[in-house]
Amino acid sequence: MASAAAPTAAVPTLAPPLEQIRHLAVELRLLLPGVRVGEARETTKEFNPETFWRRLNAAAVNVSREATTLTEVFSRVPLPSPQETQRFCEQVRAAITAVIAVYYSLPKDQGITLRKLVRNATLDIIDGMAQLVDVLFITPAQSPENSDLISYNSVWTACQQVPRIPRDNKAAALSMLTKSVDFVKDAHEEMEQAVEECDPYCGLLNDTEDNPDNHGDEEDDGLGCPNNRDLYWSEEDQELIIPCLALVRASKACLKKIRISVAENGKKDQVAQLDDIVDISDEISPSVDDLALSIYPPMCHLTVRINSAKLVSVLKKALEITKASHVTPQPEDSWIPLLINAVDHCMNRIKELTQNELELMFAD
Repeated sequence: MASAAAPTAAVPTLAPPLEQIRHLAVELRLLLPGVRVGEARETTKEFNPETFWRRLNAAAVNVSREATTLTEVFSRVPLPSPQETQRFCEQVRAAITAVIAVYYSLPKDQGITLRKLVRNATLDIIDGMAQLVDVLFITPAQSPENSDLISYNSVWTACQQVPRIPRDNKAAALSMLTKSVDFVKDAHEEMEQAVEECDPYCGLLNDTEDNPDNHGDEEDDGLGCPNNRDLYWSEEDQELIIPCLALVRASKACLKKIRISVAENGKKDQVAQLDDIVDISDEISPSVDDLALSIYPPMCHLTVRINSAKLVSVLKKALEITKASHVTPQPEDSWIPLLINAVDHCMNRIKELTQNELELMFAD
């Protein structure tokens, strides 16, 4: 009697180790867009801050541990087998998935500012792991380049930053406001340095040395000034820079006072108002940057006027939102109208100094 052997199920062939690593990097990067826009998961359980932070810290430690393991096994030869590689990759996926799940468990009512900080930390961890996996795939094991790239990789740094995340929305708001103050302070210092280092005749000697055939009437304009206006500020430009610097100083003062008000009077349970203050304050630094960039030669006075007006609008809105919130117990507090007056004074001066150019534009 003939007997037929039962057909054996085909065992799927695993991809080579490096191919699995490459695929893991792709998978990790595909997670980033979803995390950027992901919402908190609805739950009937009461949120427990202590449990949340304990879970997030543990998840970050686990990612760091998996990153170390992956680095150790792929930084030496021979490389692990396809089966071992599959296990290592699954462990990395599980660790990253756990971090994302903890982030999603943070409710919106704990504060949008706090959620942004936790989201950014989560994104840094995912991106850092993807970068590490890329290095392990692209760079040969045991090469000096591999060691250097791994040593500077950001996944471990990102994991170590998790315990430093502010624990409530007020602390998160103060952290963001402090960054905004620092950004504006840096921009102001750069503007002042640029003004101090400005040489009205910068480049003139080089121009004449490089172009000995230039005629005198090409070097000077009708007023007897050098004509390389792309390289220096005119007297009108320098006069306009003064109120622009004053406006940036006022911006820094506004942010400092807002931060102090939040620190002294902010309440942890008033998350929505704190979020509103942070949201509008976040617009100040980019507006300052736009103004700062527009003062460099060749300066367009109309652009300076437009950027100044945008900054003034943001500053006034930030001050009004702060005034209407709980962080200003006495809305008639003198520092707010004083700063509004200072901002208006700067803007009025900028308008005066740019009026002629504005009229010329409409005349054309």
